Amino acid sequence: MDGVARTDEERRGQDRRTSDRRQADRRSADRRTGPRREGDAASPAFQQEREDLAAAFRWTARLNMHEGIANHFSLAVSDDGADFLLNPFGVHFSKMRASDLMLVNAHATPDPADDRLDPTAIAIHGALHRNVPQARCIIHLHPKYATVLASLKDSSIPPIDQNTMRFYERVAIDEDFDGMGLGDEAERLSTTLGNKQVLMMGNHGVMVVAETVARALDEMIYLERACETVVTAYMTGRELRVAPHAVAAKTAQQWADYPGFSDKHLGAIRAILDEEEPGYRE
Repeated sequence: MDGVARTDEERRGQDRRTSDRRQADRRSADRRTGPRREGDAASPAFQQEREDLAAAFRWTARLNMHEGIANHFSLAVSDDGADFLLNPFGVHFSKMRASDLMLVNAHATPDPADDRLDPTAIAIHGALHRNVPQARCIIHLHPKYATVLASLKDSSIPPIDQNTMRFYERVAIDEDFDGMGLGDEAERLSTTLGNKQVLMMGNHGVMVVAETVARALDEMIYLERACETVVTAYMTGRELRVAPHAVAAKTAQQWADYPGFSDKHLGAIRAILDEEEPGYRE
């Protein structure tokens, strides 16, 4: 009898452990997928993605590449890209928290009564997430030097140093600005990007798309540095030392192949924020 009792108890223990594992798996799945209600800023789903995106907002503010509550970042969280996180209208970049980010759908009709949805944000980012498969993370800004370059008749980035060579043959230039990105303008922007990762938006600003927040943020930071170099070089009035095609293309590929660069960059940024502004994770 004692042996049978122990066996039964062991079996019950195994059942409990199996049940616990299943519940843990369900909780993990819930965190990954979660409720997908349009505009649900309180959704606890996608916590890691939310924290990365909130960190990107805060760091952009620190670099003074923001315009307060204007401009937008988004991150696709469904396989088809239709469900994405987006910053709410009215929250300053420097105060963005993981829980502030809204979960919206690219195919849904926005509720006009919801004042958390910026019309240009949902239009531009919705169109891109619908139409551009590689646009998992989208960062749209009007940073000083990139916007200056976007305001020139020639908005290209000549390969004159390592940072500018990073973007060699990777930039699309939009020369048909037609307003603030609503309606047909948003759809047009999504087709103008093509298969590039950067869109210099003439008379407007700049947009970067990438597979992850880390990659998009890293690209945007280095893009602004590259544009600063170009604009400063133009200001000297001297002739530019432009690298030949072979050297520029080689350097761009070396940037693309650099192991783990963007992930380490975001990790370093988050380490600073964890110490100085941990509220971004809330």
